[in-house]
Amino acid sequence: MTDDAIARRKAAGLAGFTGDIAGARSATIDPEPGVREAALRSLDRLDALTETDLTHGLADPHPRVRIAAIELAAPRLHPPLTPMLTDDDARVVEMACWGCGEREADPQPPITKLSTLANNHDDPLVREAAVAALGAIGAIDGLPAVLSATTDKPAIRRRAVLALAAFDGPEVDAAWERARFDRDRQVRDAVDELLGPADD
Repeated sequence: MTDDAIARRKAAGLAGFTGDIAGARSATIDPEPGVREAALRSLDRLDALTETDLTHGLADPHPRVRIAAIELAAPRLHPPLTPMLTDDDARVVEMACWGCGEREADPQPPITKLSTLANNHDDPLVREAAVAALGAIGAIDGLPAVLSATTDKPAIRRRAVLALAAFDGPEVDAAWERARFDRDRQVRDAVDELLGPADD
């Protein structure tokens, strides 16, 4: 980043503390992605971030800006985050999973897409984030994917064990019982966190 770009990023960030809505919004079309990200955060800080701003941010050519836009859009219902689950950048998809899990009031959470990501995405961080989102949403249609994730890599198995807390049923109890004897200590500890030690 050039000195000029650094100065523009600083100005875009300061706009959020000086009430300069116009300056922040003009920075959303800066050629430097760091400036565009700072501009979005300043608009949010000023309570001036619009759905249009976020839509443009989600379509930004740089993943850094798209990730920031997802973070800022997560507490809202619009714009939709589901399209970001098919982003070309795994980091963006991971954040989109998190964002979908944060949208508690979403009337139509993308359970099918999250389930597919949880079980099939090449990046384990995406799979873990998708499992966490399914647990946060707690829709019964997401349970099969969470149960399947209990056989994935250790970090994902642990996340799946925690996500199961959103569900009930004999298959959930059976998964927890299996996890008590998992070869990974963190997975076993996750069960203890939720249910207490087996000898209690």
